[in-house]
Amino acid sequence: MDTHRITQSFSGGQGPVKQLQTGFVLVDRYLIQDVIGVGGMGSVYRARDLHFPNVIKLVAVKEMINQARDPLVRQTVVQNFEREANILVTLNHPSIPKIFDYFSHEERSYLVLEYINGKDLEAILNESEGPIPEDKVISWAIEICDVLEYLHNHKPEPIIFRDMKPSNVMINQQGHVVLVDFGIAKMFREGQKGTMIGTEGYSPPEQYRGEASPLADIYALGATLHHLLTKRDPRMEPPFSFAERPIRQINPAVSIELETVIQTALKYSPQERFQSAAAMKEALLNAAKKTGALSRISLPAVVSEQVVKPIWIFRCEDEIRGSASYDNGIIYVGSYDHNLYALDATNGEFKWKFPTNGGIVTRPAITNDLIFVGSEDGNLYAILPKTGKMAWTLPLESPIRSSPKIVEGHVFFGCDDGFLYGVNILSMRRVMKVDAGMAIRSSPAVVNDLIYFGNEGGDFLCVDFRGQLKWRFRAKRAITSSPLVAQGIVYFTSLDGSVYALDAKSGWVIWRYRMMKGSVSSPYRMDHYLLFGSADGNIYCIDANNSREIWKYQTNHQVSGSPIVHKEMVFCGSADGNLYCLELKTGRLRWKFATEGPITSTPLIFNDTVYFGSADHIFYAILV
Repeated sequence: MDTHRITQSFSGGQGPVKQLQTGFVLVDRYLIQDVIGVGGMGSVYRARDLHFPNVIKLVAVKEMINQARDPLVRQTVVQNFEREANILVTLNHPSIPKIFDYFSHEERSYLVLEYINGKDLEAILNESEGPIPEDKVISWAIEICDVLEYLHNHKPEPIIFRDMKPSNVMINQQGHVVLVDFGIAKMFREGQKGTMIGTEGYSPPEQYRGEASPLADIYALGATLHHLLTKRDPRMEPPFSFAERPIRQINPAVSIELETVIQTALKYSPQERFQSAAAMKEALLNAAKKTGALSRISLPAVVSEQVVKPIWIFRCEDEIRGSASYDNGIIYVGSYDHNLYALDATNGEFKWKFPTNGGIVTRPAITNDLIFVGSEDGNLYAILPKTGKMAWTLPLESPIRSSPKIVEGHVFFGCDDGFLYGVNILSMRRVMKVDAGMAIRSSPAVVNDLIYFGNEGGDFLCVDFRGQLKWRFRAKRAITSSPLVAQGIVYFTSLDGSVYALDAKSGWVIWRYRMMKGSVSSPYRMDHYLLFGSADGNIYCIDANNSREIWKYQTNHQVSGSPIVHKEMVFCGSADGNLYCLELKTGRLRWKFATEGPITSTPLIFNDTVYFGSADHIFYAILV
């Protein structure tokens, strides 16, 4: 909706019709402030909702004046207007205006909508000296694909927008997309034909024949993107002639990757286009990764205000700083109240607790008949899972903050006394003691008969099962992060502000990625995505093969826990007290859940449930 189309009156079927005047109060509620758009059937006004006298709530009032002489046409016009109201009221998406009211008054019908403060793409393009920059276009295109995907997957029937064009895409003050004018959107039924509705130049060939499927919106989006990148109005060109004017021929600054995506969307045959908005979004994301645009653009939350509630909670007597483990229907988690708890994973029912003499920050390690956990009281405990009774203990003189790892009948862990220990589970004998020189709070990774770990002096070591040093790497500051070994590469973060990728056999540096501050977060890898947190408050996603940044998400405090991925969603806590759920491929916020204290642990996910503790003394279970 833009002001350059404002007029004082417009012509309907029976001559000019006056618009509502500024200062007029419609149905004793909506104070008309300005005309913000004019269409063939009426005007769109900015108004103030007087039902909220203590605040200024602005709304958009869309007017429909039916002047058609033919009764059937009049009926069709009313039905179309009512259809828009009925469609909008069922939708809930941040890129679709909310509907507040619908009524008729003096032979005019009105739709009261959320007011979008911004400009449409047509106005932005007209004000621009040249084509719109590629990064902006990609960002908007991804957002439009999101909302089209939402519409096309609408239940019980898909909704086709049918009039995608720059003037129907608003950009709000935050720089994000909002679709407007659902007047010709319709429910889609396979094989159903209708009248030709749309805008010449943007509509695909099949829409001229009265056939419109979700793939029509794909074509119209391609036409819209072509217009933005070339500033060549398709309404001024022969229909379906995009192939005769390639984007890069008009605007060489556009990448070949983006041009290819748009060319696919504009295929004459629907079968040759992207077969869904999700597929087109995937192609746009891949193009953005290749060009580096994804790390430069800002995408909004996919879900604006999703309500996330725990399915159960359990309250401890002190902070929960460590991560939990799952085994055979039971969650095991330590607390700073000195206890290890066993809880029913389904309902949070308390099973037992095992008391130590110090806080527990380590993640429990589990075998078939024993649970191992270290405590700040300097003991490694072996506990019977059925009863919560101690089987045996290994007393040391310093706190244990390195989570134990079980491999081939042995348990390996580090200690603040500067040694890495290996203990035979059956004999309870200590079979390894490696002097690292400084406290070890990094949890060891054990792969192919080799053990990887860091220390608080900045050393990263690789030893074999006999404790023989294979190689050593020196960072500038402490390595508290637990290493990840994948595809012959060992990844870890350091308080020196770097993430390192070393050759697992030799210790040679493959690459190094710099953050703004140090990190104690342990990396997590899914496919080529490498994820980790930092004291700079960001959750990072970089390419595991070359350290190229894919995205980063800014929280409100440092991120010391490790992210984890489930169903292409990233779950990660922050010291700001929130658990974040982000899209793996884009870093976009799906939802966040607020606790009353910092979250410093790594979430545990099992059976579509995320489990995590907070410094607010509560352990949470949330169904995802």
